[in-house]
Amino acid sequence: MTKKKHLTPHLLESATVATHQSRAALCERGLFKRRAAAGPANTGPDRVTAALLEGARLPVAELLARFDTTAEGLPMTEVEDRLALFGPNEIAHERPPAWYVQLLGGFKNPFILVLLTLAVVSFFTGDTKAVIVIAVMVTLSVLISFSQEYRSQRTAEKLKSLVRSTATVVRPHPTEPGADRTREVPMQELVPGDVVHLSAGDLVPADVRLLFAKDLFVAQSALTGEALPVEKGDTATGDAADTTTDSVLELSNLCLTGATVVSGTARALVLATGNRTYFGQLARTLVGKRTLTSFDKGINGVSWVLIRFMLVMVPVVFFLNGFTKHDWGEAFFFALSVAVGLTPEMLPVVVSANLAKGGLKMAKRKVVVKKLAAIQNFGAMDVLCTDKTGTLTEDKIVLLKHLNIYGQETEDVLEYAYLNSFYQTGLKNLLDVAVLEHVELHESLKAGTEYAKVDEVPFDFDRRRMSVVLEHRHDHLLLCKGAPEGIFKVCTHAESYGEVVPLTPELIASMDRLVTAMNEDGLRVVAVAVRTFAPRTAPYGQADETGLILAGFVGFLDPPKPSTAAALRALRQSGVTVKVLTGDSEIITRKVCREVGLPVEGILLGSAVEAMTNAELHEAVEVTTVFARLNPLQKARIVSQLQARGHTVGFMGDGINDAPSLRAADVGISVDTAVDIAKESADIILLEKSLLVLEEGIVEGRRTFGNIIKYIKMTASSNFGNVFSVLGASAFLPFLPMLPIHLLVQNLFYDVSQLSIPWDNMDADYLEKPRKWDAGSVGRFMLFIGPISSVFDYATFLLMYFVFKANTPAHQALFQSGWFIEGLLSQTLIVHMIRTERIPFFQSTASRPVLLLTGTIMALGIWVPFSPLGRYLGLVPLPGIYFVWLIGFLLSYCVLTQIIKRWYIRRFGDWL
Repeated sequence: MTKKKHLTPHLLESATVATHQSRAALCERGLFKRRAAAGPANTGPDRVTAALLEGARLPVAELLARFDTTAEGLPMTEVEDRLALFGPNEIAHERPPAWYVQLLGGFKNPFILVLLTLAVVSFFTGDTKAVIVIAVMVTLSVLISFSQEYRSQRTAEKLKSLVRSTATVVRPHPTEPGADRTREVPMQELVPGDVVHLSAGDLVPADVRLLFAKDLFVAQSALTGEALPVEKGDTATGDAADTTTDSVLELSNLCLTGATVVSGTARALVLATGNRTYFGQLARTLVGKRTLTSFDKGINGVSWVLIRFMLVMVPVVFFLNGFTKHDWGEAFFFALSVAVGLTPEMLPVVVSANLAKGGLKMAKRKVVVKKLAAIQNFGAMDVLCTDKTGTLTEDKIVLLKHLNIYGQETEDVLEYAYLNSFYQTGLKNLLDVAVLEHVELHESLKAGTEYAKVDEVPFDFDRRRMSVVLEHRHDHLLLCKGAPEGIFKVCTHAESYGEVVPLTPELIASMDRLVTAMNEDGLRVVAVAVRTFAPRTAPYGQADETGLILAGFVGFLDPPKPSTAAALRALRQSGVTVKVLTGDSEIITRKVCREVGLPVEGILLGSAVEAMTNAELHEAVEVTTVFARLNPLQKARIVSQLQARGHTVGFMGDGINDAPSLRAADVGISVDTAVDIAKESADIILLEKSLLVLEEGIVEGRRTFGNIIKYIKMTASSNFGNVFSVLGASAFLPFLPMLPIHLLVQNLFYDVSQLSIPWDNMDADYLEKPRKWDAGSVGRFMLFIGPISSVFDYATFLLMYFVFKANTPAHQALFQSGWFIEGLLSQTLIVHMIRTERIPFFQSTASRPVLLLTGTIMALGIWVPFSPLGRYLGLVPLPGIYFVWLIGFLLSYCVLTQIIKRWYIRRFGDWL
């Protein structure tokens, strides 16, 4: 068997994942030279930089030899071997920890630490009952939290796996040598030595050395922070890079992972993949450092408010009971039990369960949530900025007209457009697809035989045109197509019935009217121009797009989607304002908006946006519906100004020019058919490009957020009310109103009753408008609603003290049993009172899981004092007449809460 060429340590050193055994096996096959050092290679930043500099400066022939590859790419057998050695092409990212690490992490919750502290103290003081109950609470809280977080993380990973990014790679066909060698493969399958194609809209999939490039511009903001794209290219000779700089970011023939191709095309050799790339080295230092969202900050803020409240109130309870009861040990345990009762230890459980459930339900609605925390912003969104094409309109464009400069049908223009679309290698948009559907032209034009491609001037968003150069009958024919205003700038003549005439101002005005009329009919217009050159070897560029002859126009129709009007009505009813941000003509956009029922309050062009100051644009964005003829940076600027006005902004887009806006928006929304950079920039991916699907996802986001807020307000108000009850009872009773063990068991039962909240319903009127996080409303709710329960706690104290004569230490068990039942039932009942603005059970009923679980907990609470468990805890059975009083208290509690609820809603506007 003939051995392959040896790869030098340049490639071997990047394979740090290889074991000595795999290296030895590969060396035996002749793939790599043996290394003297036995340990893994150093792949720190300096080593990575040095390897990239070497790869940039080597002559192409020597570089290909070093990587044991050719310009035709690697065979599949070699790819599989290298994939096994180097591992998948994945950048270090935050992965879910091992299950046991995640389980242990559940004990770091500050609320759990309070419980553990109480358990330790109870153990050393011989309080076995407290140790057992606390152990049950800790185990229950940690296991449920672990289960929910583990499931939600796995759910998020599964959802993200539905969205795949690909790369165009050259791989020889194993059995058909003449077959097309380019293919789309997942980015993860790239290996060093692969040859890839790059075009507009692509993410650079690995660190690559350019072998060929044409008008290639890449955005490196992810690496350098610079907003403007930079030009890249193979060097003048194609053999060496600039040797005056040691910065890999400045080398013109290197493109690095994380960059985005803005325009142009290229063929490149993969130098490094995964963590061995320049970006991979940076990413490894950032894993785990996540920016907190407003929702995360809100949750943390509420948690620490309750913790600070606990730190103030617990010492008060401790000293009050110590001085009045003169039993400091019991007072200490009681104070710690109160601390546990004040802390929402189930908060992580409820939040993660809600987000995971919301993510799964949205997935069923064809909405993939890449970041579960984005669900909150999805529900809070009150302004949606969207493109026109494929969103308001069908994602299918049809070529309807091909006209000369006078508006008459002509085949010449169609043929020019077909040849341009057929031979271009850049990003083919829907217009190109519509042109190429005229397959009957392929044979008549003998495309691929009679014409030979010479060069290409790729599309970019400043010129808004692209050209191909073809060799035909010993001449070079430049075919240019693009936006009419962009083509007019570079034309000096026009074709008129087989003759070439000067392009006069009168003729331009006539053609402007023709284009306007086509736009008003809903047609998108592309102009086509030509120029003949004498054959030459020098490359063609933008400078050659001058002195062109205008041939005519091609008109395309993108009809509105039948579902768009209904979707816009649904969004409007949900409180979401839709604004259209498009690069297309304002005339076409206005017609489409009219057809789909979107009222246009104002239109602003990109040129006007560019001329405005931030203060002027800040006012204009509020009163403008359509923004037309925009470039990417103008779209992002509009999104930022809407945010500055206090809006939660969603941006929906699928193109290269949408990436900056997707990143700038509060929630970036794209589709699975979008270009790679758009999918990577988005938080949410729609598996169906429809506003109707989007509206369903918004409603689910609001439902998820509502259930989280519901739990937070329930817990905060209930805990706040309990403090007043405990303080009052501690002041006048000669004994503790409840033993520490009673508080712990009561808190455990109450926590369990709330575990079903993620499966609760939300009232329809709650889902009708955007919902934003408001930490202030939680504090206000706690202050106004919490003390209501204390009114009936004091009524129970008076009942037990004066009616049932439980007013001495000898009868404290009866008193404690009475408050245990009333406190637990009123706390559990508050779930139904707070979950809705309406009258519970009559106008709004909880979901079946909530009804079953809260009902079960209330039944258990009544049963405990009559059970062996109650005797073990120091509780006693209550007389039957007590339950008559209890029913009266609970009914009165519901009535008073409903009255306060109606006043609160009138006073502050919202309940949840």
